[in-house]
Amino acid sequence: MSRKDSETGHALLVATLSQARTHRFEIVPNEAERGQLAAELGLSALRKLRFTGEIRSAGKRDWLLTGTLGATVVQPCVQTLVPVTTRIDTEVNRRFVPETGVTFEPGSESEMPEDESIEQLGSHIDPWAVMVEALALAAPDYPRSDDAPALGEFVVTEPGKTPMREEDTKPFAGLAGLRDKLGGGDES
Repeated sequence: MSRKDSETGHALLVATLSQARTHRFEIVPNEAERGQLAAELGLSALRKLRFTGEIRSAGKRDWLLTGTLGATVVQPCVQTLVPVTTRIDTEVNRRFVPETGVTFEPGSESEMPEDESIEQLGSHIDPWAVMVEALALAAPDYPRSDDAPALGEFVVTEPGKTPMREEDTKPFAGLAGLRDKLGGGDES
């Protein structure tokens, strides 16, 4: 979402969080908020959405957000445009860590960290923003309705030539046949 952390109404100021206790949250957006989220994420509808969890200290300066996201999304089928309803139930984990001191030049290359749950710790931890990101990642990229016709193989070639099929592009596709031709077909 394009809102600043403190504008969502769910952001927690890190400086006020107690390291001695767990901070629980529950977010259940109303119909208008779900409609806005559906539009932002390119969904036809967002029927249900609930994000519950907790934020707790994980060491001296790190914070851990764990939660459960439940949603019912409606998207058009990529093939027939018929509405497809999908139920999403997923666990969400984010570790917020302070700045590492590493800076990157604009346009330079850098490696992604192996742990994709690590987030940069700012002045706020915003469960709403985490919920939106988790929902965007969990929604199907290519929803298909159950009655959508099966996708067939599409083959194009020059007239008079043998068409290349998908199995012909696999690097080891012809090795068994070659082994049999060379007489290595027995299993001894």
